[in-house]
Amino acid sequence: MVRAIRWTETAIEDLHEAARFINRDSPYYTAAFVKEVRKAARSLNILSERGRIVPESGRTDIREIYIKSYRLIYQVKTRKVFILALIHGARDLASLWKKRSDEYQL
Repeated sequence: MVRAIRWTETAIEDLHEAARFINRDSPYYTAAFVKEVRKAARSLNILSERGRIVPESGRTDIREIYIKSYRLIYQVKTRKVFILALIHGARDLASLWKKRSDEYQL
């Protein structure tokens, strides 16, 4: 089944924040990284369940794929995939998850 991809505002801000951070060292790598993230997100329209279940969520519909050192976290619904977050792998996702769970309406 082909699903529509929808980014949450928080995930868009996460992408912008990562881009700003990477851009401090290299505008070239920033552009390449953003392109790779967007391509990975678009690819979730088919085989959305291929990512691993996010251990911190405890839910089978919340999954992630890794892009470099970042976790692209998404929720699989019947007809849509919601991109929830783009989090650096070194961050404490459990505490961040608690802060954002209301926003995600999970």
